[in-house]
Amino acid sequence: MNSGFKNIAIEAAKEAGRIHKKYFQKDTQTKEKSSSFDLITIADTEAEKAVVELIKNKFPSHNILAEEERYEKTGSSYCWIIDPLDGTNNFSFGLPFFCVSIALAKNEQVILGVIYDVIRDELFLAEYGKGAYLNGKKIKVSDSGALDKSLLITGFYYDRGKNMLDNLEIIKTFFQKRAVGIRRLGAAALDLSYIACGRATGFWEFCLSPWDFAAGKLLVEEAGGKVTGKTGQEVKLEKSYIVASNGKIHQDIINVINSL
Repeated sequence: MNSGFKNIAIEAAKEAGRIHKKYFQKDTQTKEKSSSFDLITIADTEAEKAVVELIKNKFPSHNILAEEERYEKTGSSYCWIIDPLDGTNNFSFGLPFFCVSIALAKNEQVILGVIYDVIRDELFLAEYGKGAYLNGKKIKVSDSGALDKSLLITGFYYDRGKNMLDNLEIIKTFFQKRAVGIRRLGAAALDLSYIACGRATGFWEFCLSPWDFAAGKLLVEEAGGKVTGKTGQEVKLEKSYIVASNGKIHQDIINVINSL
């Protein structure tokens, strides 16, 4: 892989982190997007602008797929997939759990992922076929082989209808199967990073966009884990139900999710 890809992704992630820190726990000029639960702040827009500018200056022909703005498509086989601030609701309330997520795909295959949590100064990095790293040290998924020895993570915030009710039933079933615990942390990219480094064993969420999971999916896979759709199918770069795990409890998670 072109080393320039990794270098610019890290530089862009650090710049987004600097912007996050600049505005965190200050007046972030919060606005609503699709609903009163889906927020956007000045940190989202400034971080995206900075990340895109850095990438476009270096690789002007590459495509950009990002959360806040739409960008004109080019004929390039490369596409940068960007969430400038994952965990906006946490950020806007002063809760220190958020990150920037940057992935690079070539012909729909993600080849690079960087996720940066500026509050903890934790930079997660994965390159296709080269492993996953946290601040330069190799990471791997949890060794847990059973639900009763597993900490799980989920997410369902924006949907307050049937999907939410179904997920509450799924959570109940996991507890009945004696999962150690279930967390709802509020930033899917960091959730996936935590699966990759073994801080949790499994994750599921019913509707994520590519910018939410592209970098995290590569991290989990390069750390020895597994990421699929709801029934175990391959995940494409489109809105998807995501199931991620250390691989050992993957089928157990899928069985519970599909048991309703």
